[in-house]
Amino acid sequence: MYLCRLIMDIKSIKQRFDIIGNTAGLNRALDIACQVAPTDLSVLITGESGVGKEVFPKIIHQFSSRKHGAYIAVNCGAIPEGTIESELFGHEKGSFTGAHDTRKGYFEVANGGTIFLDEVAELPLSTQVRLLRVLESGEFIKVGSSKTQKTNVRVIAATNVNIIQAVQNGRFREDLYYRLNTVPITIPPLRERKDDIYLLFRKFAVDFAERYHMPVVTLTPEAQEALKNYYWPGNIRQLKNVTEQLSVIEKERTIPVELLTTYLPHYNVSTLPVLYETKSEDRPLSSEREILYKILFDLRNDMNGLKQIVHELSQGHTPVSNPLNINSPGNRPCPFPDGITDTEEVEEESLSIDDHEKQLILKALEKNDNNRKLAAKEVGISTRTLYRKLKEYDLI
Repeated sequence: MYLCRLIMDIKSIKQRFDIIGNTAGLNRALDIACQVAPTDLSVLITGESGVGKEVFPKIIHQFSSRKHGAYIAVNCGAIPEGTIESELFGHEKGSFTGAHDTRKGYFEVANGGTIFLDEVAELPLSTQVRLLRVLESGEFIKVGSSKTQKTNVRVIAATNVNIIQAVQNGRFREDLYYRLNTVPITIPPLRERKDDIYLLFRKFAVDFAERYHMPVVTLTPEAQEALKNYYWPGNIRQLKNVTEQLSVIEKERTIPVELLTTYLPHYNVSTLPVLYETKSEDRPLSSEREILYKILFDLRNDMNGLKQIVHELSQGHTPVSNPLNINSPGNRPCPFPDGITDTEEVEEESLSIDDHEKQLILKALEKNDNNRKLAAKEVGISTRTLYRKLKEYDLI
């Protein structure tokens, strides 16, 4: 009886919140959300960017005793570091330049309701301390005030970063992590929901066709299989974008596999689905650290090949192997002087990730005339992350 009621509840939730899919990972996440909703426990939602984490706080709020209270969603990564505490906790008049009036913060406005902190890992450490106090005692102090205020707010947080690694790197407080992670909910990426991919595609295609009064775009069986086996680094958000692009750009309403793959970056039509998921070189690099690792490994391989050629030349014979393609047609003769006899004297480039990261940031700043916003975009990180790294490497 309980199982049947639970299945019916999940089905009704999917209909109410327009959730498509029936994979085990998705159903498990919905099940946990339903069970934790009647409580006041804090919840930490984790998952890759684009998986739909923002829907689950709404579900928890609507099925809680706070559903008639305020629901406020805050994107912590979109608020400048200098104003984040004012936004969350409010400020008194004259507490800083530009504070012309007293202002209520989100925690005061959401009293009796729910506050959703998206991208919580982007919060500065100083703000994390104040957030921890709110979670533990329900107390906060406005910026520029000495008066303690009380609030009764249910906190739900979400992040798309590896928060355990952030704790180990000192970028996120361990005590705050355990306080937020009272009930964890993990949203599976789209690549782990293969049976849901085409269902989502059809949903997006029908919605777009109804909105703009055009025929619905469909896929051939081969294109459906390609859609299912693609890696989807952008998850549901990327799938929706691809569906809308096909609906707008293509005149034909039935899309073959050859046309579909032109809309899927880094798609290799000759790669089998299983190999595509297991080969790391086919998988998009998900972080700046992975990109740096790849660069360092390529440099090390080049150095090893270079030392091998120098050693063979120093012995007075033509290199057996030519990993760097030196002296091949179209290349210049080997530029090494005749006197080199000890390959170990060749100075190796530093393999420190921090050194290369620092140089990468310096080059990006130099290229963009010290414009931090453009430099951050060039490197592929947020402006706030760039600012933190500049302080970390004593560059400001």
